[in-house]
Amino acid sequence: MVRVTMGEMILFLIPWSLLSFVFIRIIKSSKEQSLPPGPYPWPIVGNLFQMGKNAHIRLAEMAQVHGPLMSLRLGQRVLIVGSSSSAASEILKTHDHVLSGRDVPRLLQGKESTVHNMNLVFTSETDGGWRKIRNLYTSKIFSSKAMESRADMREKKVMEMVKYIASKGYSNISIKDVMLVTATNIIGNTSLSVDLVDFEGNGIGAGIKDSLRRLSSLGTQQLLADLFPIFGRWDLLGWKKQVMQIGQELGTIWEDILQKKRSGTDISSDLKDFTDVLIENGCTHQQINALMEELFMAGTESMSFTTEWFVAELLRNQQVMQKVRDEVRKRIYGNVVKESDLVHLPFLEACFKETLRLHPPGPLLLPHRAMQTCEVMGYTIPKDSQLLVNVWAISRDPKIWGDPLNFKPERFMGSKLSYKGKDFEYLPFGAGRRMCPGEAMASKTILLVMASLILNFDWFLVNNNINPADLNMDEASDFPVHKMEPLHVTFKLRQQFKTC
Repeated sequence: MVRVTMGEMILFLIPWSLLSFVFIRIIKSSKEQSLPPGPYPWPIVGNLFQMGKNAHIRLAEMAQVHGPLMSLRLGQRVLIVGSSSSAASEILKTHDHVLSGRDVPRLLQGKESTVHNMNLVFTSETDGGWRKIRNLYTSKIFSSKAMESRADMREKKVMEMVKYIASKGYSNISIKDVMLVTATNIIGNTSLSVDLVDFEGNGIGAGIKDSLRRLSSLGTQQLLADLFPIFGRWDLLGWKKQVMQIGQELGTIWEDILQKKRSGTDISSDLKDFTDVLIENGCTHQQINALMEELFMAGTESMSFTTEWFVAELLRNQQVMQKVRDEVRKRIYGNVVKESDLVHLPFLEACFKETLRLHPPGPLLLPHRAMQTCEVMGYTIPKDSQLLVNVWAISRDPKIWGDPLNFKPERFMGSKLSYKGKDFEYLPFGAGRRMCPGEAMASKTILLVMASLILNFDWFLVNNNINPADLNMDEASDFPVHKMEPLHVTFKLRQQFKTC
């Protein structure tokens, strides 16, 4: 999650004497506060270079030495990391009212920003403006009523994916790519009432995949202005310029649609979509752009990558695959899965839960910020410190989970554990005020996709020389976390569905 370019490091090492003074102040401040224990920070840079490429894994290792609540220094910034269910409960429940701020990059703050305080992710505090946005999300997109009203649309988009895969015969299919198109069009129809891209990469949103990937990559970088406030808003390497440029690229995708909606000439759907609601609630064009960026960035890649992990785990665990295949094919008639069928597939949902346990899309969630100084587990959490909850470490804690490193969906059968943010030993979507509001759409969509793929196809690895149990499951050091080696599968259409 932490990434600093070599150019930035060279630039910030120049004023060494000035930063040495800053470091002395940091050490003095640490002694005056009862911070949680943690590894000793290096001069100037703190613990920055101790984080490694996969920060969630390195932080989990550090927690084994320093405890479930740990403090580190990233430059001048204090970082607090919770790595146990009790620490997560303290941060996300007990003290959620003061620890639910968002750590927004300094370069995105200010009146000229096009995202700061305009959507959920980049709103600094959970104030009235933030609550208004979240209420629109939860009532107009993700409520039970809103989800039910668009179930037919999601089922249609999934069947379009099934038909596309069937049309490719025995071709090499990148599951994350076809899922990315499906997720993009589901969110596109929910928010704009249009498909943005087809499976060949064409459409008004043809460049959205590349833009979102670049934006996600930029979002993982630590900036000098955040590590050392003395650098203020100096955008030495053009980070903000790149973010703004991508925002403009994305904005052009739906610009014409928004203009037609505001002029009353858009007749693409009889059902109000999210942008209709935003316009009715007086949102500016700038804010709608920020919200659309957020929706697509948060929803498309996370659903795509989770589906890829899900398919990979079933291929690696053939006994589980056979069991879930039997469940789906015995309980679904025909070749079309409805969302109403999902309640009859408890083992499929258990497999989904187990996939999220082993491969949470955001293993550290998104960073929180302490809006006030408070005390957690007997330690001081200073105002404006950054907080991370290592849900990856919690999900693999042997004190909570038996045989935690292996894929065993049976552990969820008959269990009351859910991903609704109430069980702090299992938090793939987070919890508290900053919990992901899109959990309902993500879970229904992925389960619908997986049930449809299992029902309609037999699956084979493209490389028959690889034992499925030996499939490479290494993670890429990026966000959302995804497989380092993309998964390619041959989907063979079942004989009875040859005319689908």
